[in-house]
Amino acid sequence: MTFAVIPHDGVHLKRGDILRHRKSLATRYIDYTRIKEMAQRAEEHRLIPEYTESFFKKAFTKAEGKQRERKDGFLAIESIPYAIRSISEEDNFKRNYGALMRRYPIVTFDKDIAFKNSESEFLTFGHPIFEAMMVWIERNFSGCLLNGTTYIDPNGLLDGYILFYEGKIKDGTGSIAGKRLFAFFTGDNNIKSVAPAVIWDLVEAENPEGSLVDIDSLKGKISTKVIKDLEEYKTELLDERRRQADIKKKYGIKSLEHIIVTLDGDLIPLFARKEKGEKVDIVIRNKTERKNGCEKALDELKELIEKEQRLTMSMPRFKGIIRVKPAMKVHKAM
Repeated sequence: MTFAVIPHDGVHLKRGDILRHRKSLATRYIDYTRIKEMAQRAEEHRLIPEYTESFFKKAFTKAEGKQRERKDGFLAIESIPYAIRSISEEDNFKRNYGALMRRYPIVTFDKDIAFKNSESEFLTFGHPIFEAMMVWIERNFSGCLLNGTTYIDPNGLLDGYILFYEGKIKDGTGSIAGKRLFAFFTGDNNIKSVAPAVIWDLVEAENPEGSLVDIDSLKGKISTKVIKDLEEYKTELLDERRRQADIKKKYGIKSLEHIIVTLDGDLIPLFARKEKGEKVDIVIRNKTERKNGCEKALDELKELIEKEQRLTMSMPRFKGIIRVKPAMKVHKAM
């Protein structure tokens, strides 16, 4: 179907050391309970290996890459097409993901199997070839989803449309605080948020019938829900940014303030000794420079903390739409 559409001995640190040190303060004091919770949540929502494997194989074949199923169950990537290799050679890509090998003789999409076999290559999101493949797909097929296609729900529960949106949140530094793909199902005046991964539970229709759909009408119908979910996502990110800010204030700011007070305390007797005629100019200059460096680092840290909590939401970007039909209705029609 196609439709239109700081440690306290830090007084001996130089300014550069202080700046590097303060950047690590937030990671030195870790809430392990929260990390465990986040890891569990990530495990619950992760794509199972079969999904990433199926996706990669189809896309790699489409890009005319050569791959071979090994007798031991692993995959061998024997030749990487020029289109994929050229993406991996772009400066921005290399900075983020590193170099791409010409071939990968032993590949697995399961991290547990990769952990047991040191010779294998664990291929998933973040791996150079996987990311290059993603870029290639986006550049060549990003418009396809806008044209729509039809899927069958084997459980016979969904009958309607699923619209996909990309939500992006930036902070006061101009960096992306978070980006997420949202999906919304609409059918029979019912609108609800669904996990984008729902598409993996659907089956492609073999002979979809062509028809037209008023996408603008559907987009208008769910627009309030889209904004609401993105606002909730922004709130979720802001809560996490505030938690991180508390850590930086507790350890980073207090550490720098302690150093400044300590240096002030050191300078008072030094100036008294200088008035008596002692040659302590070099010591005074060094401590004054360290103090000034800490004061500047403190101001920068305070400004950074403030900016990181200043989140702004971009308008959701429509990414595509699919028609979903329940399997039982398909059978009845036959």
